[in-house]
Amino acid sequence: MNKFVFRAVAASVMAFAAASSAMAQDVNGAGASFPAPLYSKWAADYNKATNVRINYQSVGSGAGLRQIEAKTVDFGASDAPLKDEALQEKGLVQFPTVVGGIVPVVNISGIEPGQLRLSGEVLANIYLGKITNWDDEAIKAINPGVNLPNDLIAVVRRADGSGTTFGFTNYLSQVSAEWQKEVGEGTAVKWPTGAGGKGNEGVAAFVSRLPSSIGYVEYAYAKQNKISYAQMQNKDGQFVHPSEESFKAAAAGADWENSFYQILNNKPGAAAWPITTTTYILMHAKQDNADKAAAALKFFDWAYANGDKTASDLDYVALPQSVKDMIRKEWTDDIKDASGKAISWK
Repeated sequence: MNKFVFRAVAASVMAFAAASSAMAQDVNGAGASFPAPLYSKWAADYNKATNVRINYQSVGSGAGLRQIEAKTVDFGASDAPLKDEALQEKGLVQFPTVVGGIVPVVNISGIEPGQLRLSGEVLANIYLGKITNWDDEAIKAINPGVNLPNDLIAVVRRADGSGTTFGFTNYLSQVSAEWQKEVGEGTAVKWPTGAGGKGNEGVAAFVSRLPSSIGYVEYAYAKQNKISYAQMQNKDGQFVHPSEESFKAAAAGADWENSFYQILNNKPGAAAWPITTTTYILMHAKQDNADKAAAALKFFDWAYANGDKTASDLDYVALPQSVKDMIRKEWTDDIKDASGKAISWK
């Protein structure tokens, strides 16, 4: 063989091998739209640092759980945490990534971001269909001096199975006995009223286009889409704005050492945002493909080490270092290859 041809063939083989190796490291995940803005930025930054692709589909927590159970993705993502017994039954491991806030967003002519005040009871009654106009006496009572129009309220909610819906309906169930009795909580519920949007992005777009509407989204979507949000009255009776500080105040009481299953809604504290949630990653405890599992864990290890500023820039709350250390220990203890050996992710 001509030496120049040989060199060309060898170079092609090496390039193919390198490309195949890179493809083998690519990681696929799907699930919650709540953390999608952050995961997309983390993935882009990680790709620049390592040349490994993290492909994440924002399809909702319900679909994320179904896909990880079916093993069609390397990790699932959900804002509706599974209880420890459910994880064991399904053969899954669950760990948190960040904390964030769910916020009511509105499109009311003349109302600026943070100008409108809502209480849990008022918000529940809007979604129950009991409060139908923006100038209802119950809304006016907590908004003195605000010029509220006599417009019908257009209610927007999620159309898909959603961890954001779980967080929202869990909160409404805590603050309204009628909501708890009539509707309850879950990733999908039988809504008394409203039109559905798919994903946080769908609800944000719906509210942006629809006059006199109200919806609920993760805070980053409200900011990115420049939608007016409402202040909320918290458990201490204080009206607070959504912010990294108010989400952090709500998360201060989380008992991570007891379990990663944490519900952060309606926590006490004068500064606490009342609809605060943690978002989670789901992986199989027994891994059929150890290389893919290791690649996924390397990504989240990198994110914990390098992604806190990005999380803060997008108004999520990074986890304390002590919690990250507990998570890494869980990986070592609970995620194994087919032979029962701990996955090597370091």
